[in-house]
This record gives sequence, C-alpha cells and structure tokens, in this order.
Amino acid sequence: MLSTSMRLRVQFVCERVAVGAPVELNDITWIQKLADRNPTVATALRKARRMSQLKEAPKDSLDAFMADMDLGDPDPSNHLIGPQDPVTLA
Repeated sequence: MLSTSMRLRVQFVCERVAVGAPVELNDITWIQKLADRNPTVATALRKARRMSQLKEAPKDSLDAFMADMDLGDPDPSNHLIGPQDPVTLA
C-alpha cells in the first residue's frame, strides 16, 4: 500500500509521461524501481506509456480496446515482426 505522498508522486509522474511532458531522470528511475515491486504502480505506468504513444485512438479501434483492457505491450519496438515459425527462425 502506498502512502499519500508516494501515490501523489506516482500520479504526477504518470500524468507527465502520458502527455509527453519532460520528466526528470531521477523520477523515471524512482518510478521504474517502484513499478518493479508494486503491480499497481506498474499498471499505472504502463497505461501512461500507452497513452503517450496512442494519443487519440478512435473509440472503436482495436488499439482503443487493447488500451482499455490493458492488454499487450504498449511499446511497438517490443512487438514481433516478420515470420515467427521455427523453421524460418532456425
């Protein structure tokens, strides 16, 4: 359970990440370390990162559904591209 001051700091950093505003390096490292240990903070940070990348997704799109359900990885650089069958990979 987070204290009030920590929860407010998490909200502040997540809001800044979501709108694409600059965030200090020590705040990013602090919230990432906290997210590694606290699933609630990890969810908030993941949603903020997803919002910063999606900006305005149409309401009926698959991206909006994925964001609402908090499914998948919000970072497109982590997505698999190309053939994924074992024969091609080998």
